[in-house]
Amino acid sequence: ELFDSEDPREREYLKTILHRVYGKLLGLRAYIRKQINNIFLRFIYETEHFNGVAELLEILGSIINGFALPLKSEHKQFLVRVLIPLHTARSLSIFHAQLAYCVVQFMEKDATVTEYVSPTQSGPTQRGFSLAIIRGLLKYWPKTCTQKEVMFLGEVEEILDVIEPSQFIKVQEPLFRQIATCISSPHFQVAERALYFWNNEYILSLIEENCAVILPLVFCTLYRVSKEHWNQTIVSLIYNVLKTFMEMNSPLFDELTASYKVEKQKELKKEQERLELWRRLEEQQQRRQQSLGEQSMNQLNLQHSQNHSDPSHSCNT
Repeated sequence: ELFDSEDPREREYLKTILHRVYGKLLGLRAYIRKQINNIFLRFIYETEHFNGVAELLEILGSIINGFALPLKSEHKQFLVRVLIPLHTARSLSIFHAQLAYCVVQFMEKDATVTEYVSPTQSGPTQRGFSLAIIRGLLKYWPKTCTQKEVMFLGEVEEILDVIEPSQFIKVQEPLFRQIATCISSPHFQVAERALYFWNNEYILSLIEENCAVILPLVFCTLYRVSKEHWNQTIVSLIYNVLKTFMEMNSPLFDELTASYKVEKQKELKKEQERLELWRRLEEQQQRRQQSLGEQSMNQLNLQHSQNHSDPSHSCNT
């Protein structure tokens, strides 16, 4: 509980002490990991407040780096049940750098941990190519906080820097759907951070190897945003990405361009038909109101004439 201190100097000393205790006293290692696990679970699901999260994650970064291979079931469960849900914290910006480092350390230790383990299972298995770590991040992807979106994008780039091509294939579709969503964000920092993926040489090589899958996922978004986005920097970055894709696979790019234009024409035609239908309905409504108005006027005139004729009739009698 001392790690919950408001004084960062005290937390720094505690971090050094705990790290040395973990290194010297082998019998306490499992207990220390369990207590850190409990603190994080309480932070995630109960209190949402703990001052020492960043320091504990720094210690964990060193601990994870020393894990023996193959990774134990306990360690993989800790990744899935604790580290990934930590991304939901409101105060993520305070400890995100340390958290991302821990996740990347797991990736570098064992590529198989990219395969997500369902928390309902008793232990990690390789069944059915379940959700990947990246899909775990996608599950908790922020919907309204652009600052967290930028952090998530930065972490995903760090993960992709160390991912194996065989693992990348498993996550490319859901990942690039989310990246396409980020590119279309009206917040220019989110769109800019997503487009910077194409400036990373290793990620660019992965995209090039799987261009036939990735390009159809992002093409419509890129083409549309290049015509509509309010920020000129984003438009310039998108043009560079489109140029890169055209150089990667020119036939597919031309095919998608033609298909997009056909779909756009269909959408325009559908929109025109919709507007025409509304116009006819409005004209019909106007005619109906005009007809009702004429009927009302005729009834009023008839009543008026009857009112005038009744007194004269009574006088004659």
